[in-house]
Amino acid sequence: MPLNHLGVEMIEVVPSSVIQKMVANALEEDVQDGDITASLIPIEQCFLVRVITREKMVMVGRAWVEETFKQLDPTVLLSWHVQDGDLVEANATLFEAKGSARGILTAERTALNFVQMLSGTATTTRLYVDLISHTKTKVLDTRKTIPGFRLAQKYAVRCGGGENHRIGLFDAFLIKENHIEAAGSIANAVAKARAIAADKMVEVEVENFDELNQALAAGAYVIMLDNFSNEDKVKAVQITAGRAKLEASGNVELDTIAAIAETGVDYISSGALTKHIQAVDLSMRFV
Repeated sequence: MPLNHLGVEMIEVVPSSVIQKMVANALEEDVQDGDITASLIPIEQCFLVRVITREKMVMVGRAWVEETFKQLDPTVLLSWHVQDGDLVEANATLFEAKGSARGILTAERTALNFVQMLSGTATTTRLYVDLISHTKTKVLDTRKTIPGFRLAQKYAVRCGGGENHRIGLFDAFLIKENHIEAAGSIANAVAKARAIAADKMVEVEVENFDELNQALAAGAYVIMLDNFSNEDKVKAVQITAGRAKLEASGNVELDTIAAIAETGVDYISSGALTKHIQAVDLSMRFV
């Protein structure tokens, strides 16, 4: 996987084994030992259906749709009109499905759930990214993801134009207040991190200018400004003077992100990308 400016991996493709497991879990949850309503339909009956979006969206989820039909009824033929990452207008066709009526109806909800949720993540990300496109600041996701959907949602963030922060607790250090207290100081915490894994990115969260200066002296690669006012973010950029990357977090909303980016920080991280999402409105229609 390629690395971003933080030195952590970006999710550009979700492994097929992860998608297979996600779909299998979803189908087990929904279908279990059979779709009893679909059994009312003659086994030989076939459908041609079209899935459309009722609103403007960034498309994500093609591989999950394909895997859903593969696991339920691989004879159903899918015809795609869009790719992951495409900005799609309202009422546009995403894909068509042709084949067993039973297979299509049983797969419908699981397949559309994946597209609705992942496209919702990507669409929200695109909104945030577009609002700061006039600056150099990048939008980052967080670990505040739906359990079991970490890689999928981070992939959706990438499709929406954002960048990934660390994938989990294993690929980068993020030293916060409790870690600092346990280590004795910011300098000790950073030194221990370097001794444990010198190749991993080290980030320190700070709450004031004294801690900012300590993190700079310790050689932190990224410094997170936790709930700094915009005026203090500007001052932090001046103090840092390029010696570390600065990440802003806290109070990041659609109506605040532009002003935050204009302070000159390198990154803005927001849990809203992956936890405050609204499912995209989709519809399956018979042709």
